[in-house]
Amino acid sequence: MEKLPKRPANYVPLSPVGFLPRAAAVYGDRTSVVYGRLRFTWSHTYERCRRLAAALLSLGVRKNDVVSVLAPNVPAMYEMHFAVPMAAAVLNTVNTRLDAKAVAAILRHSQAKVLFVDNDYVSLANDALQVVADAGARVPLVAVIVDIDRPTGVRLGVGELEYEALVSGGDPASELPSLADEWDAVTLNYTSGTTSAPKGVVYSHRGAYLNTTSQLLSWGVGTEPVYLWTLPMFHCNGWTLIWGMAARGGVNVCIRENRAADVYRAISDHGVTHMCCAPVVLNILLDGIGEARRLAAPVHVLTGGAPPTATLLDRVERVGFKVTHSYGLTEATGPALACEWRHEWDLLPLLERSRLKARQGVSVLSLADANVVDDNTMASVPRDGKSVGEIALRGSSIMKGYLDNPEANDKAFKGGWFMTGDVGVVHPDGYIEVKDRSKDVIISGGENICSKEVEEVLLQHQAVADAAVVAMPHPHWGETPCAFLVASKKAAEVCEDEVIAFCREHMARFMAPRKVVVVDALPRNALGKVDKVKLRDAVRSLVLPTATSRL
Repeated sequence: MEKLPKRPANYVPLSPVGFLPRAAAVYGDRTSVVYGRLRFTWSHTYERCRRLAAALLSLGVRKNDVVSVLAPNVPAMYEMHFAVPMAAAVLNTVNTRLDAKAVAAILRHSQAKVLFVDNDYVSLANDALQVVADAGARVPLVAVIVDIDRPTGVRLGVGELEYEALVSGGDPASELPSLADEWDAVTLNYTSGTTSAPKGVVYSHRGAYLNTTSQLLSWGVGTEPVYLWTLPMFHCNGWTLIWGMAARGGVNVCIRENRAADVYRAISDHGVTHMCCAPVVLNILLDGIGEARRLAAPVHVLTGGAPPTATLLDRVERVGFKVTHSYGLTEATGPALACEWRHEWDLLPLLERSRLKARQGVSVLSLADANVVDDNTMASVPRDGKSVGEIALRGSSIMKGYLDNPEANDKAFKGGWFMTGDVGVVHPDGYIEVKDRSKDVIISGGENICSKEVEEVLLQHQAVADAAVVAMPHPHWGETPCAFLVASKKAAEVCEDEVIAFCREHMARFMAPRKVVVVDALPRNALGKVDKVKLRDAVRSLVLPTATSRL
């Protein structure tokens, strides 16, 4: 067959940004964003994004420049997911729960050129910028206040602009850069939340596009959904559903915090049909059940970060939430496995249905394959639900790689697979179930906490000679860190409250242990490594404080 060349008519680089002009053309008069009394249509959103992209170019932003944002789920955060790549730049959404040192590490590593800051996070941004300056690194050239409904009373320590003024000053008719290569970077997301070297995960336009369409198909999202933003947009770009709502002409209902009253009010006022969240948010909604009647219509919930328990699934589904469980990680552009439901399972008893629903499931459509392998031989483990191996993924929605971290890239990509570091089994029906985390990651309220990094902070305390951290079950957050400590010879005693307070001063507060146990020695195996299996067994007999706040 003769060679047929690519032509402008039959080859256009894939990009999720392309969903926005289509939304403006097809759904132009429909509501795009709701935030309190504020309403935009898709035509408005498209124009505002073009204006913002033009304004960024006027500030000197160029291809592959990083634009960082520190903000909750507000319209500006939504708009930047389109406007920044429209300017050929790369969007970096920063976890608002981090401390100043962690934010500073991200700004330094990404070499962000512009920083957008919500009014509520100006103090955090100022502290982070000071850390960057003290380290002798270049701070972002421009800082922009992004909260669009309240004037700021605090100024940042660098050149400041106001978001709405920036948007209004941009020319929507300006010529914007065209995307030539779908492998170009679209966003940069960080996995690390501590003062250690962060790992920046780079997404391609192609990968984000494919993951977006995959999510819509896997979750069965039709046209005109009403989506409530209970998932932070900084988490894997809202699991790519930021772009997905434009693809479906949906309504984005934005709320700043996941208070039960606000969530139930939004569901009632706007007819919410879909939302995503970690299981901890479902617990928040159940705790506030007195504020809600049974939902007038079902709300479809995609949950991940930790397996929902059978009891939790039963309770939330009685309220009217229809839960789908997924598994993913930042490096996979969000969800990589989904527990696709089979109609015959509806006939099973509740506990059996919940057990099946709590499994991580099968690969999403953007992946070529998902497997569980022996990490020595790379051979697939038997599909018996018992043989364990490492979960490996392969497909176009996997990250481009870690920014400026060749050692981590060499470790993550092996034999044509991306190695997740998570241990699992494959059941006879092909559904994967996570059994353990080889990286010892603790997932608390949907946030990943690396136990090793918490241990490093603990060892900085003068009264601590040795430390090990494992996950402890928590009725509200799913998991929380529990620290086992050996006192130094110089210390008369180790005070639990003092150690916890020390941790909260030196890391993001949600990462600090909620329980500290002093032991004579840490259990170790024949290789001299800490035996965390024994520590996890010991955790089962411990009792947590009754308060649920991590602050």
